[in-house]
Amino acid sequence: MTFALTDWMLYSMWAVLGFMGLNFLMDMFKMMKSGTFSTDFVLGYLKDMVYYVLPLFMFANMQSLDHWGWMMLTAYYVGAFGVVFKYLMDLKGKM
Repeated sequence: MTFALTDWMLYSMWAVLGFMGLNFLMDMFKMMKSGTFSTDFVLGYLKDMVYYVLPLFMFANMQSLDHWGWMMLTAYYVGAFGVVFKYLMDLKGKM
């Protein structure tokens, strides 16, 4: 088994990590502006990496085990869309 993000998988992972980064920067900016800096928010993002990004990488890695070739791709794209949608709603709520 090899690990490679191909074609749209790479772009969807960029979108997931990009929205996570935007949300992180928005939280950091709000904390710096209010003067209440806490390191607990970093642990939340590390937890999100384990809960959201690691399963996407696992779906990408298990693609060779898929007999039909579309089940893992579908799971990957649905998961990536869900994470992007979650962070879009979080960003919308913070503005």
